[in-house]
Amino acid sequence: MKTLQELTRPNIWKLKPYSSARDEYKGVTASVFLDANENPYNLPHNRYPDPMQWELKTQLSKIKKVSPEHIFLGNGSDEAIDLVFRAFCEPGKDNVVAIDPTYGMYQVCADVNDVEYRKVLLDGNFQFSADKLLAATDEHTKLIFLCSPNNPTGNDLLRAEIEKLIREFEGLVILDEAYSDFSEAPSFLEELDQYPNLIVLQTFSKAWGCAAIRLGMAFASVEIIGILNKIKYPYNVNQLTQQQAISMLHKYYEIECWVRTLKEERDYLEKEFEQLSCTVKIYPSDANFFLAKVTDAVKIYNYLVGEGIIVRNRNSIALCGNCLRVTVGTRVENNTLLDALKKYQG
Repeated sequence: MKTLQELTRPNIWKLKPYSSARDEYKGVTASVFLDANENPYNLPHNRYPDPMQWELKTQLSKIKKVSPEHIFLGNGSDEAIDLVFRAFCEPGKDNVVAIDPTYGMYQVCADVNDVEYRKVLLDGNFQFSADKLLAATDEHTKLIFLCSPNNPTGNDLLRAEIEKLIREFEGLVILDEAYSDFSEAPSFLEELDQYPNLIVLQTFSKAWGCAAIRLGMAFASVEIIGILNKIKYPYNVNQLTQQQAISMLHKYYEIECWVRTLKEERDYLEKEFEQLSCTVKIYPSDANFFLAKVTDAVKIYNYLVGEGIIVRNRNSIALCGNCLRVTVGTRVENNTLLDALKKYQG
């Protein structure tokens, strides 16, 4: 790969980050804090949170088996996605490459940051070729985005192709593992030390059941994490989010039970869907959702809305014509959906 300095925007490389009051004082013995212009009343919410979230990162590192220095925490994974554009891509000059279809925020962040976004279409099995992605790059390609399991297709990408891409691309590969807890494939966190140009994204929104607290994770080399920390907002993860995340980490075995149950419900829901007259095809899924090709996605989506049931219409997405994306719910929610579709007159 290119050196990190070569990949980083020159102004970011030279940037001296803002130093907050809580950055400058890291002790734990003080009892009087008169340094941050805080209101002395309304403890504990009157105090700024730890800007580097060290307590949370320390607890998280025990579960993820990654040292705290290799962890970035942000306001959802979307913050980390946006920061890699801001750190590494020169607006109007650099470009990124991504599979298509995939998570839409990669392109939104590219457009916001005035960075060319190059799509490489998946094949009929929703798989990608490392060679095709590499062929779409040039000397101004800084980032390649992958999502595995992919959204909206639900499938794991081929591991051998991911590894080849990371090895041969001179820039940074961002691998979004938002749904990896529901997959049988091992996380690339286990190989993070082997790939200095890899950034792995994960989230508290899916398996952890914490979409409301907006907490995303990025794992990478100490040097890459340092650049993300340099340009993030000083207090990007609030104290309430940090406290709730720590609380959830203590419920790790309960989370594992949720994941097992959701995988069982996914299998049940897919089998039942196959029997519906409106179903054309069910695509294999390694996530907590699946993609279903139906007879008329727009009509069925509108029918379900009328029944008070909301799924995602992916009809306008590449390779997903007449497809609905169905999130796995509880058995009661799943049966409510199935009952409505059994009554559907298409």
